[in-house]
Amino acid sequence: MSKVYLLGAGPGDPGLLTLRAREILAAADTVVYDYLASPGLLEHCRRDAELIYVGKKGGDHTMGQQDINALLVDKARSGRCVARLKGGDPYVFGRGAEEVEDLVAAGIDFEVVPGVTSAVAAPAYAGIPLTHRRYSSSVTFITGHEDPGKTESAHNWAALAQSASTLVFFMGVKNLDSITANLVQAGMEETTPAALVRWGTTCRQQTLTGTVADIAPAARAAGFKAPALLIVGQVVGLRDTLSWFEHKPLLGRGVVVTRAREQASSLLQLLQEHGACCYQFPTIAISALEDTGEVQEAVDRLGSYDWCIFTSVNGVRHFWSVLEAKGLDSRALGRAKVGAIGPATARALQDKGINPDVVPEKYVAESVISSLKEKGIAGNRVLIPRAEKAREILPRELIRAGAEVDVVPVYRTGLAEQNGEDILQAMNNGEIQYVTFTSSSTVENFFRLIPPEQLHPFVPDQVKLACIGPITARTLEGYGFSAHVQPAEYTVPALAQALVEDAG
Repeated sequence: MSKVYLLGAGPGDPGLLTLRAREILAAADTVVYDYLASPGLLEHCRRDAELIYVGKKGGDHTMGQQDINALLVDKARSGRCVARLKGGDPYVFGRGAEEVEDLVAAGIDFEVVPGVTSAVAAPAYAGIPLTHRRYSSSVTFITGHEDPGKTESAHNWAALAQSASTLVFFMGVKNLDSITANLVQAGMEETTPAALVRWGTTCRQQTLTGTVADIAPAARAAGFKAPALLIVGQVVGLRDTLSWFEHKPLLGRGVVVTRAREQASSLLQLLQEHGACCYQFPTIAISALEDTGEVQEAVDRLGSYDWCIFTSVNGVRHFWSVLEAKGLDSRALGRAKVGAIGPATARALQDKGINPDVVPEKYVAESVISSLKEKGIAGNRVLIPRAEKAREILPRELIRAGAEVDVVPVYRTGLAEQNGEDILQAMNNGEIQYVTFTSSSTVENFFRLIPPEQLHPFVPDQVKLACIGPITARTLEGYGFSAHVQPAEYTVPALAQALVEDAG
């Protein structure tokens, strides 16, 4: 059924999207989104959804407001379910009411889903409470950019200046001089604390504090630009005590994540938790095999194996998809013992009801071999479900140890379709400080997409290279680079922690 949903996207942190908004994004045929809506929110959309960018920022409108209104009406009339994703809250200086008025006039069904407004979220992330019993018992939200068609300001500057309310100005950077001058002229003390919060709740958040008298010249000196909120009131003085978000160790640091998109979530989550600005640049594409005949034959003879060794989470996932397609489950492994190369693979097996018999202390094939030798692998039949192309050391050394080994490809890895221009541009802009590699394949594919000579100008003065372990680091050395960051434990959490420690 055709309908338009006005969704509040929140202030920038994708974690602040409401459950209702996420639910609608996942179902919508068409998503019309703003400049201030986090790009990460589009991950919730259907793969076949029509995505239309109508970004609006100061002085640069991709589409005018009336055209946006007409677009919503047109899409709904064509029978589509439309999600209109707006930064912050649709009805708090978001012009959402204007869009709804046109929908009502056109007889279009609609629903409004409130979002977390930046007026509440950005000060909170900056350590500024909008109310406090000792300082302020009320809050006033004010636009710093009124309708240019008005002949005079609608603001009662005297009432604003002389109240005890915390004042929050939206879109006020361009008119910062006039806003602060009007407040002082209307009777506000020049020493009243003031703060600007730019890109609030995002990894780029910046806060500038001062007084109502000097915040404008301080902003010019610092090159402080939109989008930013202006907060005026005694509560700003609590920032030194209550600030928390800007103490995150990787805040503002750009980190490139080269893992396959299916595997990247754990590393992204850890880095973002520490404040990093993550650039997803998956260099590996993972896909199922078109012909699973060999895997199915291995499944049919599972009862003959003494060991089944998994070397990746993807190996577990794709092997189980074949099991389940044949109407089987974990019981099909029967008497076979199970090994996992590391804790992530072990957790994937545990999700299938299997507690691995072997997880080596060091999470590389060499340690798996040592652990299996200690178990007495000689004379055992071993199945290794893995990628179509992988290191041969594990099967080779197990055969040398006297085992009978069957290597069965269960999925395929290939070069991801990526354009390195955006990453290089971000490096040119000084926005990237780290590139992470979690396997030799991510290194090899990265340099197929971005030749080594294009990376050399940035490394190591601006950009550091981080490897999950020594094997990946050795592959990197083959391209003329050294790993600047490498954890002692070869896991994704350890890699994220190593970046935190390097950032100091």
